Amino acid sequence: MSVEQKAGGAGTRRVAMVTLGCARNEVDSEELAGTLGSGGWDLVDDENDADVVVVNTCGFVESAKKDSVDTLLAASDGGAKVVAVGCMAERYGTELAEQMPEADAVLGFDHYGELAERLDDVLDGRSVAAHAPRDRRTLLPITPVERPGAAAADEVSIPGHGWVPSTRRSARRRLDDTPVAALKLASGCDRRCSFCAIPSFRGAFVSRPPQEVVDEGAWLAEQGARELFLVSENSTSYGKDLSDPRALEVLLPGLAALNGVDRVRVSYLQPAETTPGLLRAIATTPGVARYFDLSFQHSNERVLRRMRRFGSTESFLDLIERIRALAPEAGIRSNVIVGFPGETEDDLAELHDFLTRARMDAVGVFGYSDEDGTEAEGFDGKVHPDEVARRVERTSRLVEELIAQRAEDRVGTRVDVLVERLASDEQECAGRAEHQGPEVDGECLVVDPGAAVVGELLRCEVVDTEGVDLVVRPVDVREAPA
Repeated sequence: MSVEQKAGGAGTRRVAMVTLGCARNEVDSEELAGTLGSGGWDLVDDENDADVVVVNTCGFVESAKKDSVDTLLAASDGGAKVVAVGCMAERYGTELAEQMPEADAVLGFDHYGELAERLDDVLDGRSVAAHAPRDRRTLLPITPVERPGAAAADEVSIPGHGWVPSTRRSARRRLDDTPVAALKLASGCDRRCSFCAIPSFRGAFVSRPPQEVVDEGAWLAEQGARELFLVSENSTSYGKDLSDPRALEVLLPGLAALNGVDRVRVSYLQPAETTPGLLRAIATTPGVARYFDLSFQHSNERVLRRMRRFGSTESFLDLIERIRALAPEAGIRSNVIVGFPGETEDDLAELHDFLTRARMDAVGVFGYSDEDGTEAEGFDGKVHPDEVARRVERTSRLVEELIAQRAEDRVGTRVDVLVERLASDEQECAGRAEHQGPEVDGECLVVDPGAAVVGELLRCEVVDTEGVDLVVRPVDVREAPA
């Protein structure tokens, strides 16, 4: 079958987007979709209908890399051309291209602005040189005060920056019709956690101008988004390169006041950078979810220092206590790493004690593994992988019990549930309360929802639990979107 026959008409070129990884990648994919649409490509949902499949890869941890490779291989089986973009492509570039001949092109962030042209090359059989990786921290000075102004960022390709609604309406295209939309605050990271490679391929931390964030938030609301999910590698750093350490506190009320927006949610807060003012802004601003996504990673002070992080069991518990003093029903989630080089059984016991006392709503448990090019890769005291797996299992069992207990504590309380999907029999629907983040924190199962529709905000009472999930029943229905 010729390209024209497959595409359904002369000159028509079709592309399918496949997105892996975090919400930041989802934003990047929607911007790439807008760029491709402006460049003459038609977006299709089914990979079998596409001339080219673009896979937005994840390169964060080993399991994510495997998923990316498996997805690229599966896409190539369908007969379409396959192009790899995203973090894994940016991080490994030419090495990935050499090891995966099934990918017709491996493109980095610097290719994003011209992606339509590069897909034209791929489809027409012209060779496209694979991305040559470089440490993106070298593209801008690490210290924001050393940067010569906004022009410096303009000279570096940073996905998610430069969205100007008056002139670039097609700069982003939503890839689904869910009532939740991720909104990027910043890109990159200036922290030097010893286990993390993200700064090397995402680059130095660069905040988006506040008005640009507000304008895109307004556009997303026009497209039907009722919850704005603010994402970045480190949201507590927002504004430090804009000479305004309170920038996020100031931004939140403006986003919450946007027409059509019911809820604004902030993700990925560094505990050591979470100021009292930001705590108050998240806990008390109307329209902002009382939700604290705190990146603890561990609680033992010695392990944290080896991770190049700050904090301790007692300081983290104090932070949680201050949050609950402002908002007793606030949602608190985190991730922890077990089996880090040098972690002892006593260190693990301290972490378990912290988790028990913290009473968080959701906790992700990860086992340590070496990441290419990180400081921890060269540490002594490595824990055997079999022992790491055992520690993950023990910690996960504890976490499952703790978060189920936390869910049970909410029985009898009232929550506002944003409806995200309906059951086929219309007897149930599901969504999330403000203490539940997208995809990772459980959901609310709504019984007897009446004529609820996706995007509606339901006032409900928690009547039961199913593990981390809440079973709720409406007690009031707010006005549905027009």
